[in-house]
Amino acid sequence: MQLGSLDKRINLSDYSVFLKERTMHVQALATNRINLKLLQTFMIVAENQSFREAADHVNRSQSAISTQIRQLEDQLGLPLFNRTTRSVKLTPEGAELLAYARRAVGEVEEGLRNILEAADLRRGRVTLACAPTIACTRLPAILAAFEKDYPGIRIIVHELKSVDLFQRIRDGDVDFGLGPVIGDGDLDFRTVLRESLYLFATPRFLPEKRDTINFDELADIPLVQFPTTTVMGKIIAATAKQRGITLNTRYECVQGQTLVALAQAGLGASIMTGTTIRSAPGSGMRRARIVTPSLSQDFAIITLKGKTLPPAAFGLAELIAEKMPPLE
Repeated sequence: MQLGSLDKRINLSDYSVFLKERTMHVQALATNRINLKLLQTFMIVAENQSFREAADHVNRSQSAISTQIRQLEDQLGLPLFNRTTRSVKLTPEGAELLAYARRAVGEVEEGLRNILEAADLRRGRVTLACAPTIACTRLPAILAAFEKDYPGIRIIVHELKSVDLFQRIRDGDVDFGLGPVIGDGDLDFRTVLRESLYLFATPRFLPEKRDTINFDELADIPLVQFPTTTVMGKIIAATAKQRGITLNTRYECVQGQTLVALAQAGLGASIMTGTTIRSAPGSGMRRARIVTPSLSQDFAIITLKGKTLPPAAFGLAELIAEKMPPLE
């Protein structure tokens, strides 16, 4: 096409002026900013495709919504909706604005979340339910490391036996738990520690120093152990039943420190985790890892199924998972 024929349809000088004015208009909009309330109203109308439904959504009159849309269209200098008596549809420019607006709102929401999460990590509170054997052995060093990075967070630790620990998580009284793994459809378990079980006794019940002891040999030794209402008690009772042997249980108690004390007093041999034994005071005691079969107990970070942890609680849970030793 020759330039002469183009001039018949478009005056190049006028078109240049148009482009200049359009550029100045866009720059003015950027300088003065679009009213965010008008933009929010536009998004509601666009998503509902109805002025009436948009008005109901924000509990305002339909005329007020229409006025706001006209104000936005006047600011932009172009129509955003094709209106008929039966429908309200976006113009191409309106559809493009909606896409930009959605992205902008998403970025603002993400920014607010990041700001709030950062604030929660500077100040806040974490409530943790923890098995006593973990609370008094492995947990303190992890809490010290967490406090170093987040000194403004207050941490409340509830030392609870397994039954109470699980119930507190279900009731939402704590952010998460650190305790034994069980089969429970209401809870999620993220295993972070596997502890072998040992026999802990005076030389009276373990005359020879040895690294291991077969489970069946426990039938001939007076035992001090957890009751069968606890997770470890159930593990031991189930193994004895499977092996067809009867254990000689003399004492039952629910605190690991009490098991240690009774074993040290020579009242029987205790079955406990390696961590509990390593933290036991005194000397002259012997230990042997239980084998054939090898027994162990798994500990996990426990949350209510589907629950999202607050930022501070999530940070502590991640540190616990990182600092716990590898699974055996």
